[in-house]
Amino acid sequence: MKSIFTLVLVLSISLQMNAQDEQDHYYKIPDAPKEYNAGTVVSRMIDGLGFRYYWATYQLRAEDLSYKPSKEARTAEETIDHILGLSQVVLNSALKVPNEKPQPKMTYAEKRKKTLENIRKASAIFKKSKDLSEYKIVFKRGDKTSEYPFWNQINGPISDALWHVGQVVSFRRASGNPFPKGVSVLRGTKRD
Repeated sequence: MKSIFTLVLVLSISLQMNAQDEQDHYYKIPDAPKEYNAGTVVSRMIDGLGFRYYWATYQLRAEDLSYKPSKEARTAEETIDHILGLSQVVLNSALKVPNEKPQPKMTYAEKRKKTLENIRKASAIFKKSKDLSEYKIVFKRGDKTSEYPFWNQINGPISDALWHVGQVVSFRRASGNPFPKGVSVLRGTKRD
């Protein structure tokens, strides 16, 4: 009787988690904009990043987060920290504010949520923009400021974040937790 109760409880929790996942913004990629312009294209690139990040970081275990392929490499969680920082650079550019404050300490769940929020917010801002030249990357360290045009956003933080999401996928496979079945990055959906 006790094992039946435990099974029912586990199934119930699993169903609740799946229902919650489906409500999450990047469970599937958002609908494509109807219009093609600079802002909608960049927004879609960022949404692709959000979808990939959502599934790359979905249900990671402690052993997945601590995995690293060599002594010199970052762990998966350190890679996730870097992606969080990159997502903040993208969002700060969208908000037209300088990058100057380091991220506060967070749990893995908080980092994942914050990264996905940053990606969602940046995508929404860029989607409405026709002129991306106004969105510079600005780094401020004390009294020193460095500024980069939007072009660097594409070859810098956006591409770098995509690169590192691929590393997280490789790390999770190597630690015995393969990428979830049924996720199609081409269609931006997950088959159940």
